[in-house]
Amino acid sequence: MQAKMIKFLTDELAIPSSSIEFALRHNEGTPGFLHMILWQYGLVTLPQLDQIFDWLETA
Repeated sequence: MQAKMIKFLTDELAIPSSSIEFALRHNEGTPGFLHMILWQYGLVTLPQLDQIFDWLETA
Protein backbone atom coordinates (compact mmCIF):
# COMPACT_ATOMS: atom_id res chain seq x y z
CA MET A 1 0.00 0.00 0.00
CA GLN A 2 2.79 2.42 0.87
CA ALA A 3 4.46 1.89 -2.50
CA LYS A 4 1.19 2.74 -4.25
CA MET A 5 0.82 5.87 -2.15
CA ILE A 6 4.36 6.98 -2.95
CA LYS A 7 3.68 6.47 -6.65
CA PHE A 8 0.49 8.57 -6.32
CA LEU A 9 2.34 11.30 -4.42
CA THR A 10 5.11 11.55 -7.00
CA ASP A 11 3.07 10.99 -10.17
CA GLU A 12 -0.19 12.77 -9.41
CA LEU A 13 0.75 15.42 -6.85
CA ALA A 14 4.37 15.98 -7.95
CA ILE A 15 5.66 15.75 -4.38
CA PRO A 16 9.48 15.75 -4.57
CA SER A 17 11.16 12.49 -3.65
CA SER A 18 13.29 14.37 -1.10
CA SER A 19 10.10 15.37 0.74
CA ILE A 20 8.83 11.79 0.70
CA GLU A 21 12.18 10.48 1.96
CA PHE A 22 12.11 13.04 4.78
CA ALA A 23 8.61 11.99 5.78
CA LEU A 24 9.55 8.31 5.64
CA ARG A 25 12.42 8.93 8.06
CA HIS A 26 9.98 10.60 10.48
CA ASN A 27 7.24 7.99 9.94
CA GLU A 28 8.86 5.13 11.85
CA GLY A 29 6.59 5.28 14.89
CA THR A 30 3.38 5.77 12.90
CA PRO A 31 3.28 3.45 9.90
CA GLY A 32 0.43 4.26 7.55
CA PHE A 33 0.46 7.97 8.34
CA LEU A 34 2.88 9.14 5.67
CA HIS A 35 0.34 11.65 4.37
CA MET A 36 -0.09 13.18 7.83
CA ILE A 37 3.67 13.46 8.33
CA LEU A 38 3.94 15.26 4.98
CA TRP A 39 1.21 17.67 6.03
CA GLN A 40 2.57 18.15 9.55
CA TYR A 41 5.91 19.32 8.15
CA GLY A 42 4.31 21.53 5.51
CA LEU A 43 5.36 19.31 2.61
CA VAL A 44 1.83 19.06 1.22
CA THR A 45 -0.91 21.67 1.16
CA LEU A 46 -4.37 21.20 2.62
CA PRO A 47 -5.89 20.76 -0.88
CA GLN A 48 -3.24 18.11 -1.62
CA LEU A 49 -4.08 16.39 1.67
CA ASP A 50 -7.73 16.33 0.59
CA GLN A 51 -6.67 14.69 -2.68
CA ILE A 52 -4.70 12.10 -0.71
CA PHE A 53 -7.73 11.30 1.45
CA ASP A 54 -9.86 10.96 -1.70
CA TRP A 55 -7.25 8.61 -3.16
CA LEU A 56 -7.14 6.56 0.08
CA GLU A 57 -10.91 6.02 -0.10
CA THR A 58 -10.57 4.36 -3.52
CA ALA A 59 -7.20 2.62 -3.09
